[in-house]
Amino acid sequence: MKTLPISRYRFFQKIQPLSLLKKITGKTVTGCLQVFSTSGAWSIYVDEGRLIYACYSERMFEPLYRHLQSLSQEISTLPKEINDQLRVIFETGIENQSIPNPDYLAICWLVNQKYISPSQAAMLIEHLALEVLQTFLILEEGSYEFIPESFLDDLPKFCYLNLRLLVEQCQQRGHVYDGLHRETDVSETSPYKNNMQSTLNSRSNYHSYTKPRPEPRLPKIDSKRYPSQSLNLNNTYQSSSSNDTERKIYKIFCIDDNLNVLNSIKIFLDEQIFSMIGATDPLKALMEILHTKPDIILLDVDLPNLDGYELCSLLRKHAYFKNTPVIMMTAKARLIDKARAKIVGSSGYLIKPFAHSDLLKVIFKHIV
Repeated sequence: MKTLPISRYRFFQKIQPLSLLKKITGKTVTGCLQVFSTSGAWSIYVDEGRLIYACYSERMFEPLYRHLQSLSQEISTLPKEINDQLRVIFETGIENQSIPNPDYLAICWLVNQKYISPSQAAMLIEHLALEVLQTFLILEEGSYEFIPESFLDDLPKFCYLNLRLLVEQCQQRGHVYDGLHRETDVSETSPYKNNMQSTLNSRSNYHSYTKPRPEPRLPKIDSKRYPSQSLNLNNTYQSSSSNDTERKIYKIFCIDDNLNVLNSIKIFLDEQIFSMIGATDPLKALMEILHTKPDIILLDVDLPNLDGYELCSLLRKHAYFKNTPVIMMTAKARLIDKARAKIVGSSGYLIKPFAHSDLLKVIFKHIV
């Protein structure tokens, strides 16, 4: 049987889903297989040949919400209104910012907030992957591309699934989940119909074929909020939004002598997730940082009186800020500038002007 190269095929033609899946199961294969058709797009992420996540563009959040609704009946820590929370935070807050896979960010957030455990996240990902593969296996025509680097590279991983066994499970079900014409009866096939613990311990589930790795540990997030206020005499401002549901908020401190930059970043950041503190004066900002202890610091390189490199170096000498992510922002893209930022202990580098996706990617890389 003739097989297709895995790198890229730009034009629609007849494709063989099983053949494509076989090509990404090698131990040396890490990245994302993206397959496009007239009905939607599939993204299948693998790490050393093991599946770590899969999604279908036309049904990105709907399966997640459905499975979480079933899970909420089994897990006491998962509120019944969790879908509404995720919809507000991730569908309206991040997906519109051109961030790939906000559904995966939602799962990371659920673990970070301790709504579900890493093991439960792994099981959830497995069940979502089965649905995605069922729609993928019936695909007859499309184009594809394999990308060695992906957005998930910088995020926690919860499971490493055997693709061959997943495909066998899809075939054993005897029918497929067709996103265009028909749906599998969830009440009959839902893995949550049985007790959660028995599902986790089942031989056919993820524990029997995941690559053994330690469970990811996500950092705790400070839940303190700051009232919204306008620019004051100290050249600092804060923004946040009130929320009836108690939720941990990421504190982000941004230092830039250009108010337009601060305002742009404020617009970029969803207030449901972030509490931003902005400052234009680096000396006053240093004292404010010591007081507020943010989760991440965005720091302009070209500042008056005290430049970004010097400020970063001072922060790294303070015991509390030894490991706080510090992201340098500058229009300079020379290697010497990046090297200097690395020497003073910066965690990352943003080239101005940057897009919504660039900012959010670097933030989630360091605090999710």
